[in-house]
Amino acid sequence: MENNYYSPVQILENNIKAGINKANMGLLKMILLGMFAGMFIAIGAEGSNLAAHNLTGVGVARTLTGVIFPIGLMMLVVTGGELFTGNCMLTMALADHKIKALQMIKNWGVVYFSNMLGSILTAACVYASGQYDYSDGALGAFTIKVAMGKADIDISKAIFSGILCNILVCIAVLMSSAAKDLIGKLFGAFFPILIFVISGFEHCVANMYYIPAGIIASGNSKYVDKACELYGYTSAQISDTLTVGGFVHNLLPVTLGNIIGGGIIVSLGLYAAHLVLDKKEK
Repeated sequence: MENNYYSPVQILENNIKAGINKANMGLLKMILLGMFAGMFIAIGAEGSNLAAHNLTGVGVARTLTGVIFPIGLMMLVVTGGELFTGNCMLTMALADHKIKALQMIKNWGVVYFSNMLGSILTAACVYASGQYDYSDGALGAFTIKVAMGKADIDISKAIFSGILCNILVCIAVLMSSAAKDLIGKLFGAFFPILIFVISGFEHCVANMYYIPAGIIASGNSKYVDKACELYGYTSAQISDTLTVGGFVHNLLPVTLGNIIGGGIIVSLGLYAAHLVLDKKEK
């Protein structure tokens, strides 16, 4: 009887083939699929913010966000979006001499900024929808709070949190690709993402929604006043922290950590274990 899942070696071989296709993808298709991926992750992020915004218990709130956020990756898995953090595993195809470094860098750059565009456009649409008015503006205030914590993060913490995050995200991608049926793919994507969200690790594409959403919300005095009331901020603190500079302050170290976690530890580590050392032992 045939297995309904692939072996670890087959998973990596399939990932290399997928990497070749990604590296040779047309520019317009890459941009469109990158924007869709950014939108899907942003939808998972806004939905998890909405669910948790008026909960007081940290454990309960994080568990609830952990259950909802993975829906974004599930949509991506089914539709074939291009996600930067998953594409960090192009290093596997590079190590196998199937693609060139410039192809990988081009894919990373195009997908990264396409993810950003999709995420920011989604944040703008969510604001325009009036969703942040929920609970008398408490959702807008919570959106500001989440962004404040990310825009003011310590650089070393951001790097290590980014490493841990993309270890889990890339394992989720590989687990999803291990399944041959849709339910298996969705379950494979769900559980590692659940752990990363509960743990509060930093994901650069998710932050492309969280921080711009907070910046947009901070332009509304109602949400700022509510954030000051609920979380003890001052309006000056919010205006000084939620800036483009604060956005970049988070993204640079988190992106570096995501590349290390996914592109080096998971991708090259598993490649060495299953496709290099296995061959030498045989």
